[in-house]
Amino acid sequence: MEKILVTGSAGFIGFHLTKKLINSNYQVYGIDNINDYYDVNLKYARLAEMGITPIDSQCEDDNFQKMKWGLEISSKKYNNYRFKRLDIQDKENLLNIFQTEKFDYVINLAGQAGVRYSIENPDVYIQSNIVGFFNILEACRRFKTKKLIYASSSSVYGNNTKIPFSISDKTDEPVSLYAATKKSNELMAHAYSHLYQIPTIGLRFFTVYGSWGRPDMSPILFANAICEGKKLEVFNNGDMERDFTHVSDIVEGIGRVIKISFNNGEFFKLFNIGCGAPENLIKFIKTIEDNLGKKANLQYLPMQPGDVKQTWADTNELTEYCNYKPSTSIDEGIKEFISWYCKFYNVP
Repeated sequence: MEKILVTGSAGFIGFHLTKKLINSNYQVYGIDNINDYYDVNLKYARLAEMGITPIDSQCEDDNFQKMKWGLEISSKKYNNYRFKRLDIQDKENLLNIFQTEKFDYVINLAGQAGVRYSIENPDVYIQSNIVGFFNILEACRRFKTKKLIYASSSSVYGNNTKIPFSISDKTDEPVSLYAATKKSNELMAHAYSHLYQIPTIGLRFFTVYGSWGRPDMSPILFANAICEGKKLEVFNNGDMERDFTHVSDIVEGIGRVIKISFNNGEFFKLFNIGCGAPENLIKFIKTIEDNLGKKANLQYLPMQPGDVKQTWADTNELTEYCNYKPSTSIDEGIKEFISWYCKFYNVP
């Protein structure tokens, strides 16, 4: 059974990916720092869903809100899943795990997310997305990982006006620090692939949504505002489009990418991973309204700094390499999301 390290495994995409890999008969080792960028209760709920439920001696308090650092916990639901609370900035302990576990593959989803938050708190992006990613590269180099797959972002395209966004497009004019760190990851991976023949694949994610999503992401922000009767802020006066991609299609794509073979002499690849069809923001909100059975109170605002008007993924290369075909429509995806949202947040 091949062994995979998933960093950020208590995160939104990491949670869904871990479940898929477990069910695909990989041995999965997850790490996450469980930071408080958003409510840690959601992160612990994801872990509990995967059978990671610590006992008293494995927590720093009596409320199970602070799992101890560095303690390995085996899943009570899956015999092929183990988890450890660890930060990828902790190079010494990260290297120790690599040395002990001898991973076949590494999927790096850890890192500080959020475009707007990078304007408010830039330091954490440098430490997590740059220093932390460097540590991952070093560990893969030292312990000869078969393949590193890592999260990049559609934000690297900046204010690109050519659509759809293609891997060959210019990406050297980021409009947020978050985007700059993701572009830096691609450059760092390219250097390590070239110098040490480490096979690396960067995936530029396009607006992922679905159940267990982050509360700072638009679907939950929209649903909260609608349910609470509050004003729903719509930027650029609603004239925005996003390549909304359901998380099930994202993790299906990652599962296929693991199996991609490199040509002789090739060690570095980048792919867009998205739905490949942009959706108008107002229509997306309308679909949420319909599934909640409630109307939104829209407040139209100008474009925010660091934001872009439209995203649209050209996924032809990923389709060519691994037959990637996203299949979840907006109607299906929002229905799945709202069903989870109402259950998790006790919305009548």
